[in-house]
Amino acid sequence: MKTVLVILDLLACLAMIAIVIIQSGKTSGLSALTGGSDTYLSRNKSQSLDARLSRSTKWVAAAFVVLTVILNLI
Repeated sequence: MKTVLVILDLLACLAMIAIVIIQSGKTSGLSALTGGSDTYLSRNKSQSLDARLSRSTKWVAAAFVVLTVILNLI
């Protein structure tokens, strides 16, 4: 059982590294402080690849944390 959890933890770790590397940088600079502009690209931001990668990063990170805690309790 512990071996399976270690393998799943390792896969979650590698997936999280890959997802973070694939994401584009957030280089909006000072324009982020002004509230951003309402452009065509910002309207569909929730459906973009970066939004999906951001959501998947959160889920994979949560799985990684849960698996690590379980492994430490065993």
